Amino acid sequence: MTFNEGADLDTSQVTGGGGGVRGGAVIGGGAGTIILLILGLIFGGDITGGGTGANPFDPGQVQAGGDTSTTDFSQCKTGADANRDDTCRIIGTVNSVQAYWRDALPADVQRQYQDAKTVIYSGSTQSACGVASNATGPFYCPSDQRVYIDASFFDELTSRFGADGGALAQEYVVAHEYGHHVENLLGILAKGQDGKTGPLSGGVRIELMADCMAGVWANHAATTKDANGDTLLKPITDEDVKSALSAAAAVGDDHIQESSTGRVNQESWTHGSSESRQKWFLAGYNGGTVNQCDTFSTDDL
Repeated sequence: MTFNEGADLDTSQVTGGGGGVRGGAVIGGGAGTIILLILGLIFGGDITGGGTGANPFDPGQVQAGGDTSTTDFSQCKTGADANRDDTCRIIGTVNSVQAYWRDALPADVQRQYQDAKTVIYSGSTQSACGVASNATGPFYCPSDQRVYIDASFFDELTSRFGADGGALAQEYVVAHEYGHHVENLLGILAKGQDGKTGPLSGGVRIELMADCMAGVWANHAATTKDANGDTLLKPITDEDVKSALSAAAAVGDDHIQESSTGRVNQESWTHGSSESRQKWFLAGYNGGTVNQCDTFSTDDL
């Protein structure tokens, strides 16, 4: 989706510094984590350090070298900046997603929304769930209630995994991670930490629910406003929706497995198939409320 050029960006909702290591599970570890799981299947063992949904690196054994986190976001002032720069687009999307959930969560489920910062870094940084690096992809850490994103992931999303490179493909990723934050606030997130994998596992249900919540936000994104009351985003188009669906398909377990190994093993799935991820994004987008996103009440995923 395209930002209105004159909209103001609030950089206080992001930071470039990581938190301390206190332990906890990485949620929504992105394509990087899935690749690590696939490599474990090929070479034997679990090289992610804890199974599905777990921190892909053991912070007790791996040093957090090369922390090149960005702390200066002065180039990100307006919607025009968000339209031309990936980092600024992350900031604008964070602003929009949080503006939406602040109003929607109390209205839909009578729960207050609590803001969560996004850590934008390059290379690696520390999270309360361990080392964040460009190998893990974007993720949400419930221990410190922060989203971690290396903006270079978006290039990989297109060049390596086949998303179309459109703006909503990137914005979908951010909105998905904030879906995990909403799940955490609702007390649902722990249901995904059952240690199981497969197309009907709790982890897959949690991921598809976050896809659905990203779709809910996309439905309402053009109504979200900056601190001055100006609308952040222009109305969504059919091309925007196609872009989001291309990203959802690109990070489907089956697509990544087939691209990486030439075969598909459903029993190792942690995020859901491309078809399922697209389906649940559309369920949220078409339904428009979080009440459309109950992936735990059906086996038709």
